[in-house]
Amino acid sequence: MTVPKTGVLVLDCSEPEALARFYAALLDAEVGPADGDSDLLLLTGGAGVLLGIRRDLGHAPPSWPRPEDSLQAHLRILVEPDLLDEAEREAVGLGARPVDATQDSMGPEQRTDQRRYTDPAGHSFVLAAVRQSSGA
Repeated sequence: MTVPKTGVLVLDCSEPEALARFYAALLDAEVGPADGDSDLLLLTGGAGVLLGIRRDLGHAPPSWPRPEDSLQAHLRILVEPDLLDEAEREAVGLGARPVDATQDSMGPEQRTDQRRYTDPAGHSFVLAAVRQSSGA
């Protein structure tokens, strides 16, 4: 029998409270402490834990896009295609910074179905237009 498990992406930063507020507002989630770890905050929503934010006093923001075109890791936030512009306004209003798509590996042709940003602590994320199924 396999032991039930779940995984969560954890972002390191020097000010986890502020970054947790950013993602909680963007993802319509609640923020709470992780049991047994005073440096970790967990964002939860209807589907359970969505994201972790951990204090790292020596954190250096990632560099993206990197010259060698490596994203390393990024958060992909799925949005209905007809709501992409609204999601972009919301993200930027909360403090996200757009990344110039011409600087990444796609070259000068920018895809219209996804938009790249960095969060207030410098982590990369993408708003991606994906038609979500209405069934479970």
